[in-house]
Amino acid sequence: MKRFFYITIAAVMAIILSGCAPTIKNVKWDDPVVAGSHMEKKLKDLPELDGPIITIAVYSFADKTGQRKPNANFSQLSSAVSQGSEVWVIDALKRASGGQWFKVVERIGLENLVKERQLIRSTREVYDGDKQPSLKPMLFAGLIIEGGVVGYDSNIETGGAGARYLGIGVTKQYRVDQVTVAMRIVSVQTGEVLLSVAVEKRIASYRTSADLFRFVDLGTVSQEAEIGNSLNEPVNYAVRAAIESSVVEMINKGERQGLWKFKQPVQIHEEKSENEDNN
Repeated sequence: MKRFFYITIAAVMAIILSGCAPTIKNVKWDDPVVAGSHMEKKLKDLPELDGPIITIAVYSFADKTGQRKPNANFSQLSSAVSQGSEVWVIDALKRASGGQWFKVVERIGLENLVKERQLIRSTREVYDGDKQPSLKPMLFAGLIIEGGVVGYDSNIETGGAGARYLGIGVTKQYRVDQVTVAMRIVSVQTGEVLLSVAVEKRIASYRTSADLFRFVDLGTVSQEAEIGNSLNEPVNYAVRAAIESSVVEMINKGERQGLWKFKQPVQIHEEKSENEDNN
């Protein structure tokens, strides 16, 4: 009788697992896509700058956390966050209000740029003499963006829930990490820090699973089945979102402090007709 009961339980579990099977996503090779962010609309919808476009430079935006990628089983040598965050800083500056705010000059690859300009000059001197016009002078920036990823805290919040009855169980678990980005704008002429902001972004991960474990035939045979899935928010996506949020907050904070002004929308006043005036 007990054996029949256990077999029935196993059959019910198999039906449950088969019903959950469609939740498992098939891994497939997808075509590359353009990286997106939920902050894109806020960057695009920023008011236009009332004045000449600002020339700004980004020399570096380094990982200052020193954190390694978290792992519950062993220590990893990979860094927890990207080592090339300046890419997202430049991209956010270029996309602010559709490119109407900042003119970003190349500083990350400045050495390569200078070498290439020297190569052009030396080649022209050898083959063209003084016939070719000289290169235009490089742009200099009035402002510099400084800062970096200053914090990465793993497992700041963990939890879950589960239940098991007669060897059949369901479990849900979640974990929250947090990344912190600090950004400041420095005046080149005076060295004064004009603006400074810090933004935190949480990184959520969760896991769900269902399992069956039961001994049958007087404890000599065991039955075991398990199904589940997990979802981890990419750390690189969180870093990018925090950087873009920092740029948005920097622009709004600068306007509140009077460093620049937003262009006011043009109001069109319709002139009343003479008939309307007479009425």
